[in-house]
Amino acid sequence: MVDKVNKVLVIVGPTAVGKSATALWIAQKYNGEIISCDSMQVYRGFDIGTDKPSAELRQLVPHHLIDILEPDEQFSAADFARLATELIEKISEKGHLPIVVGGTGLYHKALVEGLFPGPGRDQTIRRKLRQEAEEKGLSHLYQKLKQIDPEYAQKITPQDRVRLIRALEVYYLTGKPISEHFHQTASPLKNKGFLLFQIGLKLERKELYRRIEERLDRMFVLGIVEEAKNLLARGVSPEATPFKGLGYRQVLRYLRGEISLDEAIDLAKLETRHYAKRQLTWFKKTPGIIWFEASDRENIEKYIKEKISW
Repeated sequence: MVDKVNKVLVIVGPTAVGKSATALWIAQKYNGEIISCDSMQVYRGFDIGTDKPSAELRQLVPHHLIDILEPDEQFSAADFARLATELIEKISEKGHLPIVVGGTGLYHKALVEGLFPGPGRDQTIRRKLRQEAEEKGLSHLYQKLKQIDPEYAQKITPQDRVRLIRALEVYYLTGKPISEHFHQTASPLKNKGFLLFQIGLKLERKELYRRIEERLDRMFVLGIVEEAKNLLARGVSPEATPFKGLGYRQVLRYLRGEISLDEAIDLAKLETRHYAKRQLTWFKKTPGIIWFEASDRENIEKYIKEKISW
């Protein structure tokens, strides 16, 4: 049983690195419950391509935020952060350890760092700023930003058109510099007094790519094509969000006759490898994550024992 200071363990890393297996091992050993941080596992019916934990594994350890939505429902990072925070509070109240595990970077950011509290987009202001950039150059916008928000201006280049326009847009809409908004961004967990401990899992690239290819081969053997056919036959739109996920979007191209089955498998492997690289880049830039080799359970356990009192 965890001590009175409420703590949360977060496990991140690229797809196929072994996050779920590590989370299950820790949860069984330290009285934990798992919260999925995966933007596709929330959808019912999309099982094989999202590599959901089996019913047997879910009986061993409670799993949350899996199979909570129909395929046509929308779900945002803000929705995830809100529901995950509520679950973490409930799990902690039982004296169990909440373990957040998954590789959806934006969901992780929303929970661990908080989401930018500034305003939404304003197309009128954006059009004016784009026109100003065309007529007077980006350097003109950059000089404006330096006067309004020198702190943020130092963090971007004068050629960063997207961030320049967004920073000025935020200022015109709120009267406050964008850097001030960022200072007000905070993790919903930290606001509630939770202590966060984050583990990142990594593997040598060749081994990671081998696991990715093995996982994709297994998905096609298990019947991801039939699963997609059944979902379409049930009336699920091919435009539904989960059909845009890796594996499924290549299967849809195969079912439309655009590519062969072998091409769909090869393309799914290639795009999953690219996704894993993007995940690693994202998480490596995220502060507060302690990295371990995925197979190094001895040091992972040593870290957990040192940081989380039992």
